Amino acid sequence: MENNKIAVGLDIGTTKIVAMIGRKNEYGKLEVLGIGKAKSLGVKRGVVNNITQTIQSIQQAVEEAQSVSGQQIGDVVVGIAGQHIRSLHHSDYITREKSEEVINANDIENLVSQVHKLVMLPGEEIIHVLPQEFKVDSQPDIKEPIGMYGGRLEANFHVVVGQVSSIRNIGRCIKSAGLSLSDITLEPLASASAVLSQEEKEAGVALIDIGGGTTDLAIFKDGIIRHTAVIPFGGNVITEDIKEGCSIIEKQAELLKIKFGSAWPGENKDTEIVSIPGLRGREPKEITLKNLSKIIHARVQEIIEHVYLEIKNYGHETQKGKLIAGIVLTGGGAQLKHLRQLVEYITGMDVRIGYPNEHLAGDSDEALSSPAFATAVGLLMEGLQKQGQTDDICIEEEKPVVNTTVEEEEIFEEIPEEKEQQAKKSKSIFDKFTERFKEFLDNAE
Repeated sequence: MENNKIAVGLDIGTTKIVAMIGRKNEYGKLEVLGIGKAKSLGVKRGVVNNITQTIQSIQQAVEEAQSVSGQQIGDVVVGIAGQHIRSLHHSDYITREKSEEVINANDIENLVSQVHKLVMLPGEEIIHVLPQEFKVDSQPDIKEPIGMYGGRLEANFHVVVGQVSSIRNIGRCIKSAGLSLSDITLEPLASASAVLSQEEKEAGVALIDIGGGTTDLAIFKDGIIRHTAVIPFGGNVITEDIKEGCSIIEKQAELLKIKFGSAWPGENKDTEIVSIPGLRGREPKEITLKNLSKIIHARVQEIIEHVYLEIKNYGHETQKGKLIAGIVLTGGGAQLKHLRQLVEYITGMDVRIGYPNEHLAGDSDEALSSPAFATAVGLLMEGLQKQGQTDDICIEEEKPVVNTTVEEEEIFEEIPEEKEQQAKKSKSIFDKFTERFKEFLDNAE
């Protein structure tokens, strides 16, 4: 494998904006060449609310990443989240005119295109159309229908929807920062790529990504995405509660949460006290760690109960929907002390913290394996995977066919065509939105 293929993941979060440049090494692991971070000033709960400040933050993160890596950034893979994201389930079917011919990628593309035409609420746009099980004629639970015979092709879809204005604002920020959008993906899906194993996705797992402004949920079962949700609370509301409850400024509240915060009040004694410097010569303020953890506990419990309600709505308590692999916590909020124990207590499910270190090269900076960088690592992986798919298609199309009999020629001609159809299928499912989104931005100028 040539390891000069470079991709960039851009995570536009509520707390921070991260630009990560990387490539795959000879062992297929991620080699991060440079990372840039900037405080996110123009984003609230995953939604851009100040274009100018967001552009400046993106430029700052990108310049830092370029300076560290010595690489120039052009295309970026961007994550999208925010309280405007919702998901729905939809079943659709097509009737094939030539049922005597095998189902191919074009049939699936036609079916997916049909779903893209669904009428959404005013101001909404479909971001992802993710096929789940297919049904051919009366045969259910088919994962891959290509190559089968049938007149009626039916499928269940997981459809992710977002506000057009919010999506357009992100695109405008990227364009104004001098970058071009190579792909856009849902952030919980990117985080899932970085921290979940294929075995967990097969067994059934709920990924909870606790960010600054939102908490994202992605549920997998039988290797397929089953449910996504965005809860409009994150680490920032915990900081806000500490600020109000202890009558201190936000910067001090954030430091208190990171250094001394715990989600389990029973761990702290009444005698454990931390002193906060007073403002402008005022007396220092003394705060007991027990009170601090009580404030944190109340808000974290609320967030987890919201998420658990979504997990129960999916159907975790039924035998069919049981999530054997339990819950994986990631995102910056997952670093809160005793959070894992509290989530286990509330949900009764197995819980682990998700670190993105499995996909990183052995000599990577230890800081990169923090749960806070899970989304950025996932977006970088998406970018490299997309490049790999493009390269495979190009190589396949360039293969010459020489000295073959008529029968062999027919076989050789079918292979690139099949590859091309698979590329079309991939394009229709994962890239269709990006292309329409670029057109959308160009037309808006």
